[in-house]
Amino acid sequence: MEKLIIPEQDIINAICVYISQKKQIKPEEVVVELMYDDDYGFSAEAYVNDRKQVLITANIIEALRLWLDEFLNEDPYAGIELVLDDEEGMIAIVKGR
Repeated sequence: MEKLIIPEQDIINAICVYISQKKQIKPEEVVVELMYDDDYGFSAEAYVNDRKQVLITANIIEALRLWLDEFLNEDPYAGIELVLDDEEGMIAIVKGR
């Protein structure tokens, strides 16, 4: 079964689009910082006009589903796993293509 790897920059782009649609702004107005914590797992901070919004893993997956559907024309309900790669940073592996 073929896997799709979504690189860190595309995860950031997906979150920018996700936040922009929710707040009805341009994706360029969103600044995102990805994070990983051993206790809490994956998260992200999104900044819009100096206001911070924290996204948990479920929000990141939701953003990636939107990205898969609207930009990659892939099944948005395929299995998505976030992985911390030593060289690539945060990546998403999409299974079940």
